[in-house]
Amino acid sequence: MSPEQYVQDKAARSGSSFYYAFLFLPPARRAAITAFYAFCREVDDVVDETLDPGVAATKLQWWRREVAQAFAGQASHPVMKALLPLAPEFGIEARHLDAVIDGCQTDLEQTRFLDFAALERYCHLVAGVVGEVAANIFGRTQATTIEYAHLLGRAMQLTNIIRDVGDDARRGRIYLPLSELQRFEVKAHELLRREAPWGYSTRFDALMRFQAERAHATYDRALALLPDADRVAQKPGLMMANIYRTLLREIEAQGFQVLHQRTSLTPLRKLWIATRTHLRGC
Repeated sequence: MSPEQYVQDKAARSGSSFYYAFLFLPPARRAAITAFYAFCREVDDVVDETLDPGVAATKLQWWRREVAQAFAGQASHPVMKALLPLAPEFGIEARHLDAVIDGCQTDLEQTRFLDFAALERYCHLVAGVVGEVAANIFGRTQATTIEYAHLLGRAMQLTNIIRDVGDDARRGRIYLPLSELQRFEVKAHELLRREAPWGYSTRFDALMRFQAERAHATYDRALALLPDADRVAQKPGLMMANIYRTLLREIEAQGFQVLHQRTSLTPLRKLWIATRTHLRGC
């Protein structure tokens, strides 16, 4: 299997909303974002699929060495072999990949965030930097587009956190800031135990509505920053934003039933949203 086929299969198997946005890109840009996304999936899977934290830490360290060696011209993993030839053209640097690894290292070492400032730093690593790389790959002419992409990445990560409260609790993780749990009088053990009635309460509902309002506000701030000059080039990001925001609204409509289930959109619905965004441009 060629490196290009490897990253294509990795992206397709993930079922991610990102994959549907990639379909509308011209070949070179599609190849670059697919390879970069495959890298993010490989590193993220280290934390999510490796049960032994020591083994996961060793694997992340291996990826750090692989990034350094790849940018020195000695890539060994098919993801890096697919990504490196495209990196110079699209401004992908080792520091971007290292930041993604740093974010996954945080996942490995930290299961709680004291306040939103701490969560923001985490979102910068796992989503803001990813947004920056994606914006460069999609094509940009304005510096403000980077600010837009960082904020959009954060908004989507905040949506992921809302969607995954139950899944994260099963892994012993809570990404909702502890200071906000205290503010809304929601106990960490209520989330972690997930016992009947699944930890749902008026307190939990108020907490989650607060999280959703902040995510919506972040989408709005991001979209307001996107310059008209780059709007056409950044259509894939707008597709992802519309898919993720539709997911957020779906979760809201279901009353934040996120402790015992994981809300998702069907592939057909994601493709329809992406296609509609491509045709309408927003």
